[in-house]
Amino acid sequence: MTSALWLFDIAMIVTFATLGLSQILSMVRLVIGPTPGDRILALDTMVINGIGIVIALGIYQGVQIYFEVSLLIAMLGFVSTVALARFILRGDIIE
Repeated sequence: MTSALWLFDIAMIVTFATLGLSQILSMVRLVIGPTPGDRILALDTMVINGIGIVIALGIYQGVQIYFEVSLLIAMLGFVSTVALARFILRGDIIE
């Protein structure tokens, strides 16, 4: 039983490190992205990485409220990505 908990801890450390590194790389792409499309894609990737971090935290702590929070983040991230893309392409969000 102890080896299973040790393996779980190692897997969670690797998960958090990987998600943190991908979040940092997305922030770098957000800053140096040459086109607005690259910046929008970086923001969308950051939302997905944030969802992954919240879900991993919920798995690690064993609390189910984090999964509902991740659904809210996913909905807000999708709507904000679409709104920002429409604003960049057309200049307005609502026709």
